[in-house]
Amino acid sequence: MENNLIHVVDDDEAMRESLAFLLGSSGFSVRLYDGAPAFLNHLAELPVGCILSDIRMPEIDGIELLRRVRSSGRGLPVVLMTGHGDVPLAVEAMKLGAADFIEKPFDDEVLLSALKSAMERCGDEELDATLKLFMSRLATLSHRERQVFDRLVAGDANKVIARILDISPRTVEVYRANVMSKLQATSVSELVRCAVRSGVA
Repeated sequence: MENNLIHVVDDDEAMRESLAFLLGSSGFSVRLYDGAPAFLNHLAELPVGCILSDIRMPEIDGIELLRRVRSSGRGLPVVLMTGHGDVPLAVEAMKLGAADFIEKPFDDEVLLSALKSAMERCGDEELDATLKLFMSRLATLSHRERQVFDRLVAGDANKVIARILDISPRTVEVYRANVMSKLQATSVSELVRCAVRSGVA
């Protein structure tokens, strides 16, 4: 995709400036907004680009921003930034059509990769192949591993999973490692993305 404009929406000035520097030095064009209202006021006439928005903001949060962008008919991909522990919100965001989400604090390369992928919008065939591979790997999980997987993509912490499944937190860690390995996932956010897109979350 030739267009490389990123609309950054975040109420944290330091974060906006940090993102502007990172994205600008990585070859992206950047527009900054200090919150969802400022962004939505210009939505109708905005040039095509990718929206990078924080989830937790005053007045209008990232989830509502996503809803309004979708209902506007503008086909701008939306990548959301979430704080630790916001996995349930991220699942909701993916179901509402977010292109991706990343957890703070994030590695620069993870963010850049997520934005590039969102802007390229991988084709249906490629996406189908990825999901088929994910589903085939999911089928290799044991019953207990699948239980742990389901709780992980629901956003539960290890201690909560241990209590629900009546096993020790250490045992949860072992199962969690097995799940990540078998599904060849590098993060819980990656698990959530695949789970939502394949309809199992």
